[in-house]
Amino acid sequence: MEAEKVATIHGCCPNPLLILLEHQNQQPLPKIKSTTSACRHSFAATTTSSFFPNTHFTNHESLPSYQESFAQFLKTYPKYSETPQVDKIRNQEYYHLSVSNHVCLDYIGIGLFSYLQVHECCDYPFFDISCKSVNLKSELLHGGNGSHLESSIKKKIMNFLNMSSNEYSMVFTANRSSAFKLIAESYPFKTSPKLLTVYDHESEALETMVNTSEKRGANIMSAEFKWPRLRINSEKLRKLIIRKKRKKESRGLFVFPLQSRVTGASYSYQWMSLAQENGWHVLLDACALGPKDMDSFGLSLIHPDFLICSFYKVFGENPTGFACLLVKKSVVSMLEASVSTGIVSLVPPTQLLNSLDSSGSGTELEQKTNYVNKLDELHISGSYSAQERRKEESDQSIIAQGSNTKVEEKGSTEIQCRCLDHVDSLGLMQIGNRRRYLVNWLISALLKLQHPNRLDHFPLVKIYGPKIKFERGTAMAFNLFDWKGERVEPILIQKLADRNNISLSHGFLSHMWFPDKYEEEKQRTIERKKGEEKDDADSKKSKRIDLGISVVTIALSFLANFEDVYRLWTFIAQFLDADFVEKERWRYSSLYQKTIEV
Repeated sequence: MEAEKVATIHGCCPNPLLILLEHQNQQPLPKIKSTTSACRHSFAATTTSSFFPNTHFTNHESLPSYQESFAQFLKTYPKYSETPQVDKIRNQEYYHLSVSNHVCLDYIGIGLFSYLQVHECCDYPFFDISCKSVNLKSELLHGGNGSHLESSIKKKIMNFLNMSSNEYSMVFTANRSSAFKLIAESYPFKTSPKLLTVYDHESEALETMVNTSEKRGANIMSAEFKWPRLRINSEKLRKLIIRKKRKKESRGLFVFPLQSRVTGASYSYQWMSLAQENGWHVLLDACALGPKDMDSFGLSLIHPDFLICSFYKVFGENPTGFACLLVKKSVVSMLEASVSTGIVSLVPPTQLLNSLDSSGSGTELEQKTNYVNKLDELHISGSYSAQERRKEESDQSIIAQGSNTKVEEKGSTEIQCRCLDHVDSLGLMQIGNRRRYLVNWLISALLKLQHPNRLDHFPLVKIYGPKIKFERGTAMAFNLFDWKGERVEPILIQKLADRNNISLSHGFLSHMWFPDKYEEEKQRTIERKKGEEKDDADSKKSKRIDLGISVVTIALSFLANFEDVYRLWTFIAQFLDADFVEKERWRYSSLYQKTIEV
């Protein structure tokens, strides 16, 4: 019966925007709230009770097999069996993950293109990135849509984000940090002096924005997160947002992610609505959102003034790319001219253009010249199904050449954003439910790992932020503790995981608020950010000292499968061996030292 409840859980839980509608219309919806709460409670209860009930694992060799674990997983989450299209896409378009036996859990995000598309369907790269010497306001007012290639990609991305080009303008930036800095340098802090952020972790992009804004005279404020569950301190944040009635001027810039890219905590849409009602300009950081989360985003109800998202080149390989900064057209006029660089253009590949000289055969030059000419004719495909039809129609014109394929000329070449097309074809429910099942199983499994020979049943893993929860994101922050209760350094865990072909990351939790009853735990837990000792002077000048917790972080992409989370579980379980950490630390240090000497 419990499994059946989970099987239909996405059908009985309404769209989260209904809660926002209730807030805006001031009309109570008790039945909807009750149903939502019951569904989510049922999901959490079923997850907790279904996996390894009344069992703890104290030895990594005692873990159930992959087959046994997967069978129980499917029994509890039968809807997972309805997502074979994700596995098909992974096997066909991202086969490098299987070939390299790679578990990729080290970044959140998606790309425009698939691995197959980039590495087998084209003789040359699709485009290169070129920096532009122009300020943000000027580019928004006079930059236009760029080349046909660039405008087509903009159109594709805006459609994917469910945003209208009639209301928003878009620029490409070198990365996420560049987008944040551009806004910080352009926002009118003289008349709207406050910068209020809602992040439970440190990030390079956020630090860039805070430092730049502070130099321009902004009053920096941050939300706090209550220990131990790291929920937003709602009372304080509400006081920071709500303005006094006698003040009518704009408050400033409210920077808000709907989800933490470190802990996976999800935050209410109502914070953005409340900020807008009280005269704030809203910047939505959408970089941590899932591939189809924008479908439920409801921009018809909330229109942020700024939105930042980023796209990686190829999942599981070279996680770099460019970011997109969208600005509401109605606020462009208030921006100030900035001197920052960071805006980029998409141009034909530099290497290809540089090679267009007198060297090489006439045939090679002709091929390269034709390719460059065709770049101006490129356009982005529509739906995934349309792409499949075109692929079938062009089967006869594809000639296999080793590990590459070459598409013969047919008047013009078409480049497709196949990764976005795949996500569109899968839809929100399929992607969201699949990732929800995987991350909650992983959390349940990790919490079952317990050190042996301890009277206090000391756990191996400590998870920060939300644990088993229906509406949590698929990022997770945790630490490992040895049998003596001492924390294993996150960077060491990351390096050891890398040796096992598992890519993890690490982060730094911050802006935490400890009630008085947790003061002793605070003293044991909080640390100073590493490297800050060298920056004492700068810290004193800015009146900010970064205190928090270093953590290991993971993130499950839409391509994640059960084998990925199971392999991470078995890797983490090895730390139950009292000698594992010291042995591996010594082995890694020896190898690292040897590498340095070479």
